[in-house]
Amino acid sequence: MATAAAKKGGFFSGLAPYFRPMPLTAGLIGISSGFPLTLLLATMTYWLSKVGIEKSTIGFAIGLTTPYTLKFLWAPLVDKVPLPILTKAFGQRRAWLYFIQALLFMALWQLGASNPSNGNLGTFAFWAIVVAFLSATQDIIIDAYRIEILSDEELPYGTAMNQFGYRFGNLLAGAGTIYLASQEGAGFGWAVAYGLTGFLVLPAAIAALLAGPGRYVDRAKELAGRTVGQWLKETVWMPFKEFLSRRGAVLILLFVLIYKVGDAMGQVMLGPMIDELGFSDTDYIAANKLVGFWALIAGAAVSAPFIYWLGMGKALFVSGVFMMITNFLFAILASMGDNVFMLGLAVGFENFSSGLGLTVFVTYLSGLSSLAYTATQFALLSSFAAVGRTWLAAPAGYLAEGLGWVWFWIATMLVAIPGLILLGIMWRKGFVVESVRQPGVDGEEAVEEVVPASEPEADLKPKG
Repeated sequence: MATAAAKKGGFFSGLAPYFRPMPLTAGLIGISSGFPLTLLLATMTYWLSKVGIEKSTIGFAIGLTTPYTLKFLWAPLVDKVPLPILTKAFGQRRAWLYFIQALLFMALWQLGASNPSNGNLGTFAFWAIVVAFLSATQDIIIDAYRIEILSDEELPYGTAMNQFGYRFGNLLAGAGTIYLASQEGAGFGWAVAYGLTGFLVLPAAIAALLAGPGRYVDRAKELAGRTVGQWLKETVWMPFKEFLSRRGAVLILLFVLIYKVGDAMGQVMLGPMIDELGFSDTDYIAANKLVGFWALIAGAAVSAPFIYWLGMGKALFVSGVFMMITNFLFAILASMGDNVFMLGLAVGFENFSSGLGLTVFVTYLSGLSSLAYTATQFALLSSFAAVGRTWLAAPAGYLAEGLGWVWFWIATMLVAIPGLILLGIMWRKGFVVESVRQPGVDGEEAVEEVVPASEPEADLKPKG
């Protein structure tokens, strides 16, 4: 088992599974999954700040990513409805992936061209929502495909590689796009920079072409001849029913909702703060490229062994504490002002904790998704997480204006505490916090694992 091997063989033997074909594939598709959201959050808020948009408006601009919170509504269609010609040629997941990526690429060029500084906020907002819808749909496909190409043993490693790719996509869409747009960099301007960043759809397209269709559960024959009502029950209702019937499902959803709110509030206002403190574009780019990138690699690299060594419960708790420490470092940066060393330290720790924490969190969500309903159930879970990232984090701009930067970051630390408390409650109750992905390809229902309260060390631990 991977768990025993990781513990017995030490650190380096625990890294070997990262380099298997499917975890590497998961890393490449993560690049394409990660970059659009950065263009809609960190890069977009930085852009808006540079052209003089108020912080309160920027804070609520995060609402443009609402499709991420609603993607579970159309996930059943993406999960089971075939596309003419494409599905037969590439399989269900890859057919949808290529279709959505083509639309996403075109929409990104339109978003870049709708310059908000020219009074085109309405057009800008429209294309931002279109990009968010297409990106959220791409995430439905990629998340399901990732789970289906990874064995249970490879799941933590593949998820870690996926998160490394995701964060690398973040970096390219953040520092990379700013470099392309900035006069201190390539000087292409925002329109061309956004369009060129759209080519980051290619890593997933190429990787999926090479990796094959995955373990998709095709129920087309079972559903043939059924009424519309029966079809909707099977494709829409059953995935939700199966998950919500599990013991502790409501508590799990609440935890997913609030766990990363403090981190999300900080992320949406980081760009405006960096600009307001007087850092140049090149300062921000250098901090991400020279420090943040390598810290990201380190965080992603240790994440899977980290899960195996601590168990999922402890891993989630430590990751939550790291997110709070990150925000405290940004509070120190805010108090010091234009200090390049502190910027590098804060950005470096943020990238390390995000590389680690996102992998832990997504591995947890992935383990909860039955292979029979992969896309729909993961979309439900990630939609709840997105609600926390968007609407619960939307007042961040008002908090920053009212409290000032130092106390704003302190407030984000306090906002993170309820998620850790809820995790403690889940631990004490000792019930379902992860489902076992056993059946998958044969379409049977997932088997639910109940961890006894007397075994906290086994709490939330992924199956090898």
